[in-house]
Formats: sequence, C-alpha cells, structure tokens
Amino acid sequence: MARSTAKRAFKYRFYPTDAQAAELSRTFGCVRLVYNRALAHRTAAWFTEQRRINYNEASAALTAWKKDPDPAFLNEVSSVPLQQGLQHLQTAFRNFFDQRAEYPRFKSRKKSKASAEYSRSGFAYSDGQITLAKMAEPLDIVWSRPLPEGAQPSTVTVSRDRADRWHVSILCEDTITRLPASDQAVGVDTGLTSLVTLSTGEKVANPKHERRDRAKLAKAQRELSRKAKGSANRDKARTKAARVYARIADRRKDFLHELSTRLVRENQVVVIEDLTVRTMVKNRKLARAISDAAWTQFRSMLEYKAAWYGRELVTIDRFFPFSKLCSACGTLQETLALDVREWTCSCGVTHDRDVNATINIRAAGLAASACGAGVRPQREPSRTGRSATKQEGHGATRDGAQAPNHR
Repeated sequence: MARSTAKRAFKYRFYPTDAQAAELSRTFGCVRLVYNRALAHRTAAWFTEQRRINYNEASAALTAWKKDPDPAFLNEVSSVPLQQGLQHLQTAFRNFFDQRAEYPRFKSRKKSKASAEYSRSGFAYSDGQITLAKMAEPLDIVWSRPLPEGAQPSTVTVSRDRADRWHVSILCEDTITRLPASDQAVGVDTGLTSLVTLSTGEKVANPKHERRDRAKLAKAQRELSRKAKGSANRDKARTKAARVYARIADRRKDFLHELSTRLVRENQVVVIEDLTVRTMVKNRKLARAISDAAWTQFRSMLEYKAAWYGRELVTIDRFFPFSKLCSACGTLQETLALDVREWTCSCGVTHDRDVNATINIRAAGLAASACGAGVRPQREPSRTGRSATKQEGHGATRDGAQAPNHR
C-alpha cells in the first residue's frame, strides 16, 4: 500500500504551572512587541526612503533593541520565539508583495492570538516530554493521542486562547498510508437547511451549533456588557463568554472532521462548487447562518485530507447552472426561483432541487477529471508556505490547493 510523508501538527491541551504561565505570558507580550516594532520599522523605511528591509536587517534591529534600556526586558525571555516572530513578519510581507494577502497589520493585545513558536533550538524533547527554553520543568501535556512513532518535533507552538485554555502544537514528520483506490465518486452541494447534499440523494442536516447555544451566548454577552471596563470582573465575564464560543467552535470542528473524513474515505473523487463565502456573508440576513455552517473550513478539510490519502478533489465553476439543468435529459430551465425546492422537467422527471444540482456537479467533475484539465502554475499558499498544484479546465478545477474560497 502506497505511503507518503508529510509534516503534520498535533495539538494538545496542557496545564502550565504558575511559573510557566508567567513566563509564557511575558514571552507572548515580547513576541507581539517585536513584531509590531519590526512592522513599524519596515513601514517607515518604505514610506520615507522607499527601501525594503529584509529579515537579516530586522534581526539586527532586534539585537539593537535588546541593548536599549527601555525594552531591556526582551533579554528575559527566550530569543527563539522573537526570531520566529520576525520570520512570520517576513512571510507576511512576501505574501503581500506576491499579492496573496493584504498589508501586514499590527498585533493587538486583546484581539490577536497569544502564541509563541519555538524552533528546534528552543525546546528539548525527550521520553515524551517537552521542556521549553527558560523553563526548568517540562510541560504538563494531556497526550490525547500519541505522536507518530519515532517522531522528532521540528517546531513547538504554544498558545492561549480567549477561553484561557493553553495548547501546544507539535509539528513533525508523519507517514501517511494512502487509502485503497475506489471507483466511487460523489458530488457535494453545501447549504443551510441541509449542511451538505450528496449526489447519492443523502442530505446531512445542519447541526446549527451556534443556534443551540445562542441563549447562553446572549446571556454571557449581556453580563460582559454590564461590567466596568478595565475591571477584574470584566475579564472574568469575557473569559466566560469566550468559553461559550469555544464550545461552539469545538463541536463544529469535530462534526466537520467526521463528515469530511467519511467523504474522503468512501470516494475516490469528491466534487464541490467553488463559492465565495467572503461575498456571501455580506448578506446581513444570512451572514450569521453562513458563518455557523463553516463552509470554508469544511472545504479546507476536504482539500488536505484528499491530498493525504490519494483522493481527488474537483472544484466546479460556481456560475454553472447546476440547479436549472435536468440531470436526466439535459434540458436547461430558463428560470428557477430560489424558493422552488422541487420542479418537474418537460421530460416528466421530478427533481429535488439540491439532489439534482449535486448529480450535475458530480457529472461535471468527472468530465473535468477524465479530460485532464489544463495545468495552472504552482502557487504558494500564504499561511503554509508550501506549494500546491491547481489544475483548471472549462468550468472545473482539480484542486489540491489550501486557500478555500467557497459557499
């Protein structure tokens, strides 16, 4: 059975001691400070001198900042996450100049994620324990699943979310066994009433995770609004609200993982529509429901799991008239209102709107896959830094990319 190697991140909860929590909190603040200073330095150099500053110059500036009496506290934390912060800024600028992302923004203490990344020189891994630089004790990690046998972590990222939960993400090489070849293919149409409709006729109901906890969330937000700004009670109320959000996000992610894994395991080819969620959430009446459905997250999972397990993900042009095209005879209806969920073709076949669309999506995807679509140049996703090949034909793309943009 074919195997492949890939870098995978394994994320775990951990519970720091008071000393570790204090050290990591200082490190988070220093990483944010260095990132913001370097961003301001590079921005000023460009607008005043039309000069680009690279990573080496930013690193030299960091050395100078450490000698300055004002930010001398930068010497109290490990230098590794500070250097990694500069690397992240360099990547952000590279993505901006390559027109893959917007101009880098300053990190906010309240809004930005509190995290620090340690490269191989910034931590020790031995006997299943990880000890970070500047710390005497290993992290108390809850090993909910084992690391790959013989794994040697290359980076360790420590983070604290708004719900005051601590996580460690360990990046290492993993051997992935590709799934046996299958002759099954499925078309997938995303929606709000049914989260997905499959070309087999199956409809997966939308769990509506956010709606289930909407009352709890509203109560937590009301309590937060009543607390005085800057008070300890407000911080407690903010954490309480964040925990409700975290429960919603965790349930949503777990559900999408199960669904995407099932589709990839059962089908050799998965065909989806290429929809622009960013544009769709501008609809004020549906924005909340669309965000809760998390179509972008679902597509992202399908993309990397298909790449891992040797499956093919085909992306179809969103402007193709899937709903109005009869999957039995090929007749195209001139008009079909959005509120019409069933319709009868002139050939006498009665269609469920969504199921008919998925059958057409599947047919178009298989045609594109069989014909061999034109190859587009390799591109580098902005967040991962890894290249991905995207192949495109008329109305469809065979997509292994990691930049989701769909309904």
